Amino acid sequence: MVQVIWPAAAYLLGAVPFGLLVARRFGQDPRRSGSGNIGATNVTRVLGRRWGALTLLLDAGKGALPVLGCRWALAGEPSAGWWVAATGLAAVVGHCYPVYLRFRGGKGVATAAGALGAVCPAALGVAAAAFALVAGASGYVSAGSLAAAALMPALAAVLCPAAPVLALAWGAAVLVWVRHADNIRRLLRGEEKGWRRRG
Repeated sequence: MVQVIWPAAAYLLGAVPFGLLVARRFGQDPRRSGSGNIGATNVTRVLGRRWGALTLLLDAGKGALPVLGCRWALAGEPSAGWWVAATGLAAVVGHCYPVYLRFRGGKGVATAAGALGAVCPAALGVAAAAFALVAGASGYVSAGSLAAAALMPALAAVLCPAAPVLALAWGAAVLVWVRHADNIRRLLRGEEKGWRRRG
């Protein structure tokens, strides 16, 4: 079963901590600054928007590239859709629980967006709009991320109603919510850090 190579490779690629690698160019470690997370939001806090945007693109690419590669390599196989879904989910798991960092990784939002966008770009577009709306209105990136993740399964069901796509959307959404457990608690207590100053 050579197909299993794709999820395995996706996990190893997803586990590459691009946020940490970008920050190290400047002698910084995002795990010791800001929120302590290695994702794009915290890299933006530590290094600014330019490097945060680069981290976002790299993290999204970790999800999209293995999914696109798997879909191309297994095109025409009856089980291709499920292997593609497994590959996308493995990339998100890798980002959240990276073997290179003792399984302490990021929140999975950008990598999940890349993986899901590769199989259902229309759903990603709507989810991205929801993210921007909620994050902009609330002032919290985490609230936007949670809203977008919660919408993805429903959007996939309407726009890309294939069982493997739904499985990927549900799996990624659950992972994102699990990884945001601390953010959810802070939001409920009114202690979450916003992206804009409050005064």
